[in-house]
Amino acid sequence: MNTTTLTDPTLDRDRCYRAIESGDARFDGWFIVGVMTTGIYCRPSCPTPVKPKAKNVNYYRTAAAAQQAGFRACKRCRPDATPGSPEWNVRGDLIGRAMQRIADGAIDRGGVKGLAEELAIGERHLHRLLVSEVGVGPLAIARAHRAQTARTLIETTTMPFGDVAFAAGFSSIRQFNDTVKEVFALPPRELRIRSKLSQSTEPGSVTLRLPYREPFDAEPLFSWLQKRCIDGLARPTEDGAGIVRSLRLANGSGEVTLEPTDPDEGYIIGRFQLDNIADLASAVTRCRRLFDLDADPASIAEVLPAEARRGLRVPGTVDGFETSVFAILGQQISVAGAVTLAGRIVERHGMAPEALVDADLDGIGMTGRRQESIRAVAQAWLDGVRAEPGADRAEVRARLFELPGIGPWTVNYISLRAMADPDVFLAGDLIVRKAAEKLGLPTNQSDLDIYAQRWAPWRSYATHYLWENS
Repeated sequence: MNTTTLTDPTLDRDRCYRAIESGDARFDGWFIVGVMTTGIYCRPSCPTPVKPKAKNVNYYRTAAAAQQAGFRACKRCRPDATPGSPEWNVRGDLIGRAMQRIADGAIDRGGVKGLAEELAIGERHLHRLLVSEVGVGPLAIARAHRAQTARTLIETTTMPFGDVAFAAGFSSIRQFNDTVKEVFALPPRELRIRSKLSQSTEPGSVTLRLPYREPFDAEPLFSWLQKRCIDGLARPTEDGAGIVRSLRLANGSGEVTLEPTDPDEGYIIGRFQLDNIADLASAVTRCRRLFDLDADPASIAEVLPAEARRGLRVPGTVDGFETSVFAILGQQISVAGAVTLAGRIVERHGMAPEALVDADLDGIGMTGRRQESIRAVAQAWLDGVRAEPGADRAEVRARLFELPGIGPWTVNYISLRAMADPDVFLAGDLIVRKAAEKLGLPTNQSDLDIYAQRWAPWRSYATHYLWENS
């Protein structure tokens, strides 16, 4: 263990230790606890009956930093299975963008060079920024993500270890074996034996638990998404409880069935069918964003009205381009109308930017101006203006405003859902203003916008709260 690697200076040692003493699960994912006397790292809520002394622990922003310092993962609390840190969703700076892109598999697909190019900075500068902010460079962070994915697949599926290594993003079986043994202090085979695995796995099929921070109000979230299911892309499950979503991924397509579980379980179920198992980590990340599973309900509850403090989430998306098109279609018409138009587009052309950039959209039921907007967004996407988590929010917003037929409502809707910006308020939205009137809030757009500043940096959640209470 590298004992010279000290606590991240941006973390308050006293506050972190109080979280350990109380076993407060709300801090899981916000920081990692490295116990120097045992050489293991834990989540703050680790159920060990004997708490370490304050002088014997270091604190890290990520599991990657703890691993870099020589700690191995706790077998009791499984710190790698916690929801991700909500900090990276809040931050729109280079660090936040880099962390989101790494989680989406950017390094596995294009290496550090590819990630640096996405962020328009040099590789060395990217490395320096991440080391300064989170304690480790981009390769170590990607390695920690691979280790987490590998452990999940080892313990929850019967996939051959060669397939697990490939799905997790490792370049070789040897690298996979060495990393798993180093991080978890057990070889892959022993991890699987200890998991007492009972389920079988069909080829190309993986069933995973997607954990979240409690509370989590699943029913209205699933209902909201079901009302926006577009024929050919999404549908409710047969029992009406979950949704089935198509996925457009880097190495192929896929489908995922997402279903709620008992609230006491602390996770939703995702059943993935993928053309290429190498897309699994990215598919999981997108589904987590769809349901906003890394949100921190405690922080959000501090600024929202008391009646909204019940596990509110903001629905995201698994496909930023699809959501951008849906936003254009939804301008000044009902949700049902936008869903109908989107279904017609999918039936005729599909929903990829390559298919829509020059698409004939006559006869679908939209104005010529709206057709022009969709083709312009498709061209912008192909030109690299992509509304997705990890994008430069300010730059993408500015570029969208330059497109024909794209106004503030459309840009804000795209920011809220496609770019996972937690601080967007749609003061000009008709439903939001009707809800505001119902709740005795200002109804004039500018006055409502000013009033909503009290909800920063969680104004997206306030928007969704008002949508639910219209």
